Amino acid sequence: MSNEITCDLVVVGSGAAGLATAITARKRGLDVIVLEKEPVFGGTTALSGGVLWIPLSKYGRQQNPADTVERVREYMKSETGNNYDAAAVQCFIENGPKMVEFFERETEMRFVPTLYPDYHPDARGGVDIGRSILAAPYDIRALGKDMRRLKPPLETITFMGMMFNSSNADLKHFFRATRSIASFFYVVRRLATHIKELALYRRGINVTSGNALAARLAKSALAIDIPILTSTPVKELLSEDGKVVGVRAAATDGDLCIVARHGVVLACGGFPHDLKRIAQVYPHVKRGGEHLSPTPVGNTGDGLTMAEKVGGAVKVGFADASAWMPVSNVPLGKGRTGVFPHLLDRYKPGVIGVLRNGRRFTNESNSYHDVGAALMRACEGERETAMWLVCDKVALDKYGLGYAKPAPMPVGPLLRKGYLIKGKTIIELARNCGIAPDALEMTISAYNRDAVRGEDPAFHRGRTSFNRYLADPDNKPNPCVAPIATGPFYAVKVVMGDLGTFDGLRTSVTGEVLRADGSQVEGLYAVGNDRRSVMGGNYPGAGITHGPNMTFGYVTGNAIATKAMAHKEKVPA
Repeated sequence: MSNEITCDLVVVGSGAAGLATAITARKRGLDVIVLEKEPVFGGTTALSGGVLWIPLSKYGRQQNPADTVERVREYMKSETGNNYDAAAVQCFIENGPKMVEFFERETEMRFVPTLYPDYHPDARGGVDIGRSILAAPYDIRALGKDMRRLKPPLETITFMGMMFNSSNADLKHFFRATRSIASFFYVVRRLATHIKELALYRRGINVTSGNALAARLAKSALAIDIPILTSTPVKELLSEDGKVVGVRAAATDGDLCIVARHGVVLACGGFPHDLKRIAQVYPHVKRGGEHLSPTPVGNTGDGLTMAEKVGGAVKVGFADASAWMPVSNVPLGKGRTGVFPHLLDRYKPGVIGVLRNGRRFTNESNSYHDVGAALMRACEGERETAMWLVCDKVALDKYGLGYAKPAPMPVGPLLRKGYLIKGKTIIELARNCGIAPDALEMTISAYNRDAVRGEDPAFHRGRTSFNRYLADPDNKPNPCVAPIATGPFYAVKVVMGDLGTFDGLRTSVTGEVLRADGSQVEGLYAVGNDRRSVMGGNYPGAGITHGPNMTFGYVTGNAIATKAMAHKEKVPA
């Protein structure tokens, strides 16, 4: 049985990029339908940190009035190198602040400033503050019955389902709970509120980070009569005479054909779980290494595959095809495992990363993408791409390590399951991990000689404001460096993951999907991670996925609406 309906625009995917496009087009008068293959909406956005890199927003201008278009452009040039796209960068710079103002004025979206530095603040045009903003926390009871359809946050980075804000200010209280009365009572209040929410709603209702971003956008879409049809995977694009005119989707009661008068927008989240494609473009997967992506398992490259079938071209070739994230595989019990992204522990003093040969290979306090890229290159020629994060009892008790929480939380279960590895001495730890024992002992001895003075001449941890931002300001003189000296010693094995793909469909600046010869596939658009990243395969700052994705969603939604209005004026009444 097949049902057929007609609308102005179909958006495939319910993450930030897709919903931004849909809301913008709807506000301009178009009839829009959003389709989502999973039973919940929010996509990768709902699992993310909810940060947007938007230079020169009203928040950034307040924090850093000295920032300029020229400095942003200079930073983008230095970050993207040979992949610098002048037209796309200019469009992003001009429309990012407009997008923020539009969504705060017209929708449920609210943003707050962050203290994030650029990830390379010492590069040309880099800044120490003012370019990253964050979705404000949200009470998801505003979603009503649709609250159950919001994708829950990533299990491994919550505590009993409780979310932490992506801002450092929230997390610092949890790290200081055993050392500060103020932090202790802050944590007690947060836990009490969360336990009450679990009792009443079976989930946390005061959400933060990407869950707040996804919830605010979904509420905004639903409030203006944009249906979000979950459990409705798109099977193919419908085309006539080379023009995309709609989609065929699988609904609960049979096939659903949607005719779209003004086009189809692909916002399917890229290809992090397309096993065939990542085997072609991920170097560590090519050589047999493990890859664990914390992105939704439904992000299997559907948008790219469907676009290719109607002539769209996927362009690959960035030095780094994805936003790399070092991750560990967490045993959750009852046969379940989860992916833990190492967002915080690497920055802390007394934690270093070593290869199987027992040697350090990079500044562990650099961004996750930079550490991931360095790890892949350090393991070239080897089958396995992996490192071990190593610390002593002092660091473990203060900061935790990976999924292992700080004291007073017990670590025994993770030791028994083999996630956390322990040794009374460095030699014993190395043997238990399968690391070269003598080399690890030499590495830590050499590191400790300088670490007692807060120095790291080998890799210069703590040199930049970004290195220091997620470290421990109470650790003097260097918030990123402390000796590894007090046994027992601990380690967690870390492999490669990603936060989403950079390579993707070739598009025009306004999102039209292009063929290999540069011509447009009429009626087909791509946004978000289905579209090739404006960042050129690099990761310049916190939020460089959501910032461009929402901005170009706003640009594409407006472009489609403008074209639709022009078409309507040409058609005689």
